[in-house]
Formats: sequence, structure tokens, C-alpha cells
Amino acid sequence: MIRPGSAQPLGVHWDGAGVNIAVAAPHAQAVDFCLFDDAGGGGAAPGETRFRLPERDGDVWHGYLPGVRPGQVYGLRAHGLYAPERGYRYNPAKLLLDPYARQVTGGFVPHPAVHGYTYGDPYGLGPDDRDSAPYVPRGVVTGPPAGPDPTLNRPATPWTDTVVYEAHVRGLTRLHPAVPEPLRGTYAGLAHPAVVEHLCRLGVTAVELLPVHAHISETTLLEQGLTNYWGYNTLSFFAPHPGYAATDDPIAEFRAMVSALHDAGLEVLLDVVYNHTAEGSERGPTLSLRGLDNLAYYRVEPNDPRRYRDVTGCGNTVDATSPHAVRLICDSLRYWVSEMGVDGFRFDLATALARAPEGYDPAAPLLTAIHADPHLSSVKLIAEPWDLGWGGYQVGGFPAPWAEWNGRFRDTLRDIFSGRTGSVADLGYRITGSSDLYQHSGRRPWASVNFVTAHDGFPLADLVSYQEKHNEANLEGNRDGESENRSSNHGVEGPTEDPEILTARRRSRRALVATLLLSAGVPMLVAGDELGRSQGGNNNAYCQDNAVSWLAWPAIPAADAPAADAPAADPAGPDPALIPLISGLNRMRRTFPVLRRERFLRGGAATVDALPDITWFRANGTVMSPADWNAPQVATLVAHLAGTAIEWTDPAGEPIRGESLLIVIHPDSADRPVTLPGQPWAAGYDLLLDTAEDDLAGFPETVTAPRRRLSAGETLPVRGRGVVVLRAVP
Repeated sequence: MIRPGSAQPLGVHWDGAGVNIAVAAPHAQAVDFCLFDDAGGGGAAPGETRFRLPERDGDVWHGYLPGVRPGQVYGLRAHGLYAPERGYRYNPAKLLLDPYARQVTGGFVPHPAVHGYTYGDPYGLGPDDRDSAPYVPRGVVTGPPAGPDPTLNRPATPWTDTVVYEAHVRGLTRLHPAVPEPLRGTYAGLAHPAVVEHLCRLGVTAVELLPVHAHISETTLLEQGLTNYWGYNTLSFFAPHPGYAATDDPIAEFRAMVSALHDAGLEVLLDVVYNHTAEGSERGPTLSLRGLDNLAYYRVEPNDPRRYRDVTGCGNTVDATSPHAVRLICDSLRYWVSEMGVDGFRFDLATALARAPEGYDPAAPLLTAIHADPHLSSVKLIAEPWDLGWGGYQVGGFPAPWAEWNGRFRDTLRDIFSGRTGSVADLGYRITGSSDLYQHSGRRPWASVNFVTAHDGFPLADLVSYQEKHNEANLEGNRDGESENRSSNHGVEGPTEDPEILTARRRSRRALVATLLLSAGVPMLVAGDELGRSQGGNNNAYCQDNAVSWLAWPAIPAADAPAADAPAADPAGPDPALIPLISGLNRMRRTFPVLRRERFLRGGAATVDALPDITWFRANGTVMSPADWNAPQVATLVAHLAGTAIEWTDPAGEPIRGESLLIVIHPDSADRPVTLPGQPWAAGYDLLLDTAEDDLAGFPETVTAPRRRLSAGETLPVRGRGVVVLRAVP
């Protein structure tokens, strides 16, 4: 017999003798706890036993059922008013996933019964009475997690030292030759020593994983034989996606992965999707939150509650002004930090979570709740600071302690290196931490997460090889994806054997990577860019769970791979120097304090006794004028970073001093002589890096060893599309 139980904590929790069930469903009239004989979700008739939760405290229905053990499959059913015109969509014929389920089992079958309304009714005015249980995923009761505790060995890397590597759990290792076949594409595969060694060799400090929350594919994709590969279609905010597990215990496997990465000094960040769910628009399936309390969890149109107010482009928007939604999201975040060992989060379409109720509000309920939480406010928080609604582009608008994906940095670098417009001032602001965006609110340079490529859009090889998108494989008539890529094919669309074009592409790619890693702020690399991964011109490969998206590890020649698993060849031409270049640049960041800024640069005039922290020069070696700074087009930008003018101190409070660097960024295609500035900036210069060199072998080990020494006032030939780094000799 079911007992009263407790209203806290929410979810289903095993105590060794049974489970306590607590479900927030404010407008429900009753809630059933349902046990099943099998995992279900494949269309089979379920063996189900229902228990009506006997108690209600405020908005929470609860009960305690003795004898239930870990491994038990369960679901929920909610009874109440079905009145879409008032925003209510209760339908007990629809099995609901517990929003707090730690583990999910069973697949999603796009059957008409998964809809809460009479299928085909455009207004959803009539409820559908078919049982959805055979077609939807269910929760699994869990016990104490097994394996090592990933919270005990956190690297706690400071923001100033952080280098992010964005990766997809499945795509990272699906074709990795050193990872055993059963582990490829899984949490265990990502933790394999060969993968960890590669990450450490690159010099990254944090792995940012595309969504690992349990997710499903949209009906339209399934009907076309495609899947939602990226995973931005969340079903459960607590459960690790079971499709990425090599074992039947995704929780233990995920925790073991985090522990292995922590042991190697690598943090784990999660790309989290709290702005919308897999239930989609009002025409979508009823799977969880919609059936528990539509009005408590989703934004509806005030004048027509049948409709959702969608600022995500995915059919619905979670109402992050609702206390129930705020609690659900914060409970989920705390779980991933305290139980799964995660070190931070990147929030997809974060502006949608900070609308209160119409426009963006930096003091929105969810942001305030996160800031007030001592555990959540101390982990890394990264906003994707835009959504699709009015006033949704909020780059620079999020409050401390948030960092942000800096879309301005991406666009500026792409424009300048593809030959489009791009002013000197704009490039200057971007590479010095975007003080014009972040300094006004007291934030630091690390508030800017700098990137040139991300999962969404062209990978780096395609960015320098394609002018147009080629998304035909997505079966949307090439209408999907961004049409303006700010890219350049350098003369030929896609693969070519023209040596001049391949040289131009190689130099542009290296220069983009170098500018990214030499800029103030937090650099983010994308998995596979260091390997020349191409998507064949597809800039929206969200539905391509195949070699279009998987990393093409060099030990698997495309010609030897099965046809379905053959990755696209690098259209920019193989460049074995990419990995040494990235590794060496990350070592430079660790070696020279002027590249890891804790304060924004001030500039100023140089004297014999003191140099400003930064001085901008023309290519002829003279100091820039205001007219130079405001020039509408960048040909060559030269910056001197003074290691004697660092304004922050070490943990002991002692002033930090380092060596000075001269950085030359030359996006123009023509070669150009650059005169090296003389005293008081330097008596000479050691050439440390020229990205246009044909051979960069050994660069990671020799970042401080000069390739050659030059005198102040000497002219240095800088090749087109090149970045040069010199160390100033005092």
C-alpha cells in the first residue's frame, strides 16, 4: 500500500526500503505513479501498475511506495482539466516522464497516440484518449552511484588560464582508431587514454560537451531517416543521454569519464538546453512538462493560451519566470555539479531564460537564483547571449559572474580574414578582450569567450574553402542554415588541387587560429578543426549522425573507411602543422603573462622610464594616429604588449612581470614589409612564430627559442595572410 511520503525532495528517490515520490503539478487534480514490467518505448503493450499519490502539499503531490528497488521502470500520469483555450492540457492517457528522473529508458516512437490532442485538430480542442505508454521513454529508479567520485579532483582552472574545446561525445571518438570499437562514440570512449592524451597535447584545459541531457529526435527527422545528432531537443534535464553509454549504467560511466578528465587536469563543461524541450509546439507530443502543468512550465500567448510564445525557434519556450521552472533548472544544475562532477555550463539561447516577462532582464528570476546559489555562482557560467525574440541579441549584456560567447569576435575575424569590411578599431577591440562590450559593467577580459567556429556553422576547413552552404543532405532543399557565412573559398568552391588556392587557405586557417589564441579572453576551439575536419560545405549538420559530423582521425584514411563512414577530405589541404601550431600557441599563453589578461588594457604614451601596456603601430614602425585607429579596412595591425606594465598581482600579492611581445596580424593577401619599432620598446626582437612558414615542426617545444634575432628598426617581410609573434629584447 502506498503511504503519504514527503513533499521533499522532488522526484523519485530510493532510501533502501522503497521510494519517495514527489511531483510538482500545481493545477492537477490527481497524479498517478506507474510501474512497468519492462523498459517499453518500442510500441509493445505495457504491463502497468498504477498508484494514486495520496497527499498534496501546496503544488506538490507525493507518496511513498515500499519495496520498489533501483532498476524499476516508472512513469507518471496527471489528471486535470483539458482546456487548451485556458492553457490546461491534462490528459491521463499520456504517460509522462518524471522531470527529475536520473535515468531514462526506452525509445520515442512517433505514433499519433503520443499527442495529447486529437491528432490532426489544428487547435487541439479535443483530448486524445489513446494510451501513449507503448511509444514514449520512461524513468528508471536509481540507487547510489557507482565508481569514483568526480567531485573530489576538480582542476579548478582559473578563467584566465582556460582554453575551451567544444566536442560532441559521439562524434569525437566514433572513428577513433585507438579506441576499442565497443567504446567509440561513448562517455567511456571520450575518457580513453588516447583521447585524453590528444587533448592534453593540444593544451586545452576544458572540454565543453554538446548536450548530454537525455534527448530525442523530432518526428519530422525520424520520418526522413535522420536524427537530431546535436541533441538540442531535451527530454530530461537530469538523465545522461543513454545513447552515449557503452554500458547499461550511463550515470556511472559519465562520472568515470569526468573523473578521468579531471585526473588529466581537464575541466568538463556542459552545453545545456533549458530554454525549450522536446515537446515542441502546441502540436508536439505530450511527454512530461506539458502534461504535468503546461502553464507552470511554458510561456503561452496571453491572448491565446492555446499557442506558445516561441523565442527559441523550436516550438516552445520554458517560462523561466515561473518558480517551478526556476526550481527545476536550478535543481538540475546543482545535480550535475554536486553528483556528476561538472565544472560549468554553457547555456543555449540564454536570453530566452532571462526574459521577464517580455524583454531581456539581467535581474531575471533564473539569473538571480543562480547568482544567489553559492554552488552555482562559483562554477563557470557561459551564456549564448541571444535568442530569436525581439531584443534578443545581448552580447555584452549579461551580468557578472557570467562569461559570454562573443559573436562579435567571430564575425569580426571572419570578415577581416575573408576580405570583407572590418575596421582597425573593431579588430583592436576584439583581440584585446572586447572592453567596449564588457568593461562598462566591471567585468574582466575573460567575460569574452572568443571563437571563430562552433558546432553551428562551417568548421574551420570549410570556412576557408566554401563561399556558400551546401546542406542538401539535410533534406530541406538547402533552405536551412545561415546564408551569410562570412567565409571565403579563395577562388574555387570546395576541394581543389590548385596549389596557390591551397596555400591561401592554409595560411588563412593558421592565421585565424593564431589570432584566436593570441587574443585576450577565453579561446574556444572546435573538435576536429585541428585535424582539418570538413562537413563538405554543410553549415547546419545538426541531423547528420555520420561521417559528415564525426572527426576524421588521420590514422583512418578516407579511402580505407567504409563508404558510409568515409569523412570528407580536408578541402584546405592536409596541414600537419595545425596540431603543433595550436599546441605551441597554448604553450605561449601559459608562458607569457601578457597573453592571459586579468585587466583590460589602458594604452597611453611611452616614455624612457615606462611603457604603456599596449602600443599600436603602423607597418612602417611609427605609432598609430587616431585616423589610423579609425581606418575602415585592416591591412596590417601591429601591437606591442609590455610585460613590464602588467597591472595585476600573483596570489601572494607580488607584482607580475613578464617578457614583452610584438604581434603582427596581416590579413591582406599581399606580402608586406613591417618595420620593427625601436627604443624605448625594444633594442631587438626574437622571432618566435611566423604562421606562413611551410614547416612548423617542433614549434610546441620551442615557443621561447628564437628562430632568428632581428634588430630594432629592421624591416621584416611579412607574407600575406600571416601572423607573426616576436619577443622584445630589452
